[in-house]
Amino acid sequence: MKLTEELNNEIEKHSIMMDKVFKNIRLLMKEKGFTEFYELALSYYKDSIHFRTKNMLVQSFEALIISWAYIDAGLKLDILELTDDSLKKYFTIE
Repeated sequence: MKLTEELNNEIEKHSIMMDKVFKNIRLLMKEKGFTEFYELALSYYKDSIHFRTKNMLVQSFEALIISWAYIDAGLKLDILELTDDSLKKYFTIE
């Protein structure tokens, strides 16, 4: 398998998971700093999608991983909450 194909497959797999995450996440702290924290995670996810449409696969994967890290940290700090328990296995909260 070519590296480009492998990277594209990984982006696809993780994008599907993160799409589910963003549909099943709740911001627990409504103060400005916390909403900005969530918005950064979402922005990186959207950047990943944008980079992928431009065939900038490395940048797409990087943005996706940064978004995942923000969500993981937000869950650890009780800033965010997943409304679907089946998604918790993708994060370090368990």
